[in-house]
Amino acid sequence: MALERAVVDGDVVCPLFVFDPSFYSGDGLACDARLRFLHEALTSLDTLYAATARQRVVQAAASSTAQPITATPLDLQTDPNSRTDGHGTTLEPPDRPGMTFGYGDPATVLSAFVDRGWSVLTMATPTSRYGKQRDRRVRQTCDDAISFLSGDGLVRDTERPRENWQSQIGTWLTGTQHVPQWDDAVGVALETGVTPALVDEGYGIVPTKTKVPTGTHRDAAAQLSGFVDRIQSYPRNISAPQDAREGTSGLSPYINFGLLSVRQVHQYVTENAPACRGRKMFTSRLVWNMHYNQKLVDWPGWTEQAVNPVFENRNEETHDPELVTAWKRGQTGFPMVDASMRCLRQTGWLNFRMRAMCASFFTHILQQPWWIGADWYHHHLIDSDVGINYTQWQSQAGLVGKPSQRVYNPRKQVRDHDPDGEWITEWVPELSPLPSESLDRPERTPLAVQENCGVVVGEDYPRPVVDFEARREAFWSQYERRRARAAQELGRPAIARRASFSGGYAAAKAIANEHGRNDDTGSGTQVQLAEIEEHLRADSPAGRATVHGDDSETAPAVDADAMDDETTIPTGSGQSAGEPSPDDNAVVSDALETPNPTNAGGDTDSDSPDSSREIGDEQTTVEQFE
Repeated sequence: MALERAVVDGDVVCPLFVFDPSFYSGDGLACDARLRFLHEALTSLDTLYAATARQRVVQAAASSTAQPITATPLDLQTDPNSRTDGHGTTLEPPDRPGMTFGYGDPATVLSAFVDRGWSVLTMATPTSRYGKQRDRRVRQTCDDAISFLSGDGLVRDTERPRENWQSQIGTWLTGTQHVPQWDDAVGVALETGVTPALVDEGYGIVPTKTKVPTGTHRDAAAQLSGFVDRIQSYPRNISAPQDAREGTSGLSPYINFGLLSVRQVHQYVTENAPACRGRKMFTSRLVWNMHYNQKLVDWPGWTEQAVNPVFENRNEETHDPELVTAWKRGQTGFPMVDASMRCLRQTGWLNFRMRAMCASFFTHILQQPWWIGADWYHHHLIDSDVGINYTQWQSQAGLVGKPSQRVYNPRKQVRDHDPDGEWITEWVPELSPLPSESLDRPERTPLAVQENCGVVVGEDYPRPVVDFEARREAFWSQYERRRARAAQELGRPAIARRASFSGGYAAAKAIANEHGRNDDTGSGTQVQLAEIEEHLRADSPAGRATVHGDDSETAPAVDADAMDDETTIPTGSGQSAGEPSPDDNAVVSDALETPNPTNAGGDTDSDSPDSSREIGDEQTTVEQFE
């Protein structure tokens, strides 16, 4: 959008990217593999700009007062184009530059352009505290010479951003894509000495992760086309991690780094994929992508502060660095958790169910502060989106204040999604000699079997670092004491604005009215989906909060074995299994007017791979995580 506007308003256009050193510091929260992906994406974009008609390169001498950027402060000892790690071609610049690259404080760099008569157009994006502070400094420095354009479909600068939000998103998703028409505009690139390859080399970026995608527009287009060809199998591949690696879209890194836009993907899938349950599920997850990013637009504090003040500083008093380290290294004694955490660290990827399970385990069972785990994910995930990662962590940690909450049981996850041990033995190979039926609880393997297999639990693989059942009960006891007060807090407009439910303040107020208490008794009846839906319909504009599928079904009877499960309220089964809360279903129902998925492509409820009783609220499958 910014480029489209620039070529209309200006005679000379200079595409510019500024490398901010803050993101390369020890606190930058980005692994080398993600930084490399960014550098590849920028090199790819540079190549596209270089191929643009009417491109004209201007090179100013370093001493010229007309040159806003003279050089990078990075001290390189080697040729930045001489790669030794196998990624030379992806960082090789075009024969002539298509973009201008700067390095340094963005406010300083942009003000240098403004001082020389340039106007600056940039995009408004969802961002946390640092980004807000940076943008504020840029506005103060550049004054009215800079414009932040809102072109991502999200709602800004209004008191009630969720009012008619779903309708606006639906209109935006089907709207015309931005295609710049250069006409008489001339493209200019200043040779500053700064390139993605130089920055990559200067900071010693040497990724060690494996199975990482390449960040180019060509690879993004190929991934999108390939996914459409197999979209019908998507529903049955999202839950089991060994299936999800190749079975989900794999598009999230490309969307996160701007190689593809949500609207571009949505329209391509809608126009080219066959009408089927997979297409319905996937396009709904694109809407959830926007839903969670809208939350960050509405409140940038998601990255560092509990949404609900009742849960502020939760687990701070139980912080145990040794437990945190065991979780990060995949040495907890819970094989599904350990396999997932090792995969995350080695590949920068994890499907959503495993992300949610490990987050739940970290906060509810290990009882550690949520933000430590959220930062760890954000550091390692190639596709980490701030708006999704941190809002999901707060939801998994139970910091929002909704009356239902989930605690994943990692042992049940083994039985449900890796019964043959394919995933576990790949990432926890020391357990591969054990029979598959022992992999949910290897510490219970008979000593004779351990001896025959050559695996001694407690030596070759750790025993569980905590007592799962005791920790789970402790969490529920604490949560029940605070649940009513937390619901009450949602009735406050400021807290409702933080939570940013799709139903707006009316949805938050409905929860407060039904479940809020001013005392600490924790009394109140746990909410059912049908009840929330009724409140949303009563307190929201007509049509805002319909719920698809089976989400209004009440829980089946719970047997003894199911008590080893993780949920208090099943919020989906069959067709709706794997979907988030009624709040999020409301997002999809109004934004996408598509047929009932049970009638699309002949799929039925029984086809769902995700029909266990552990479906919770606002915490299940989101395609940006896949």
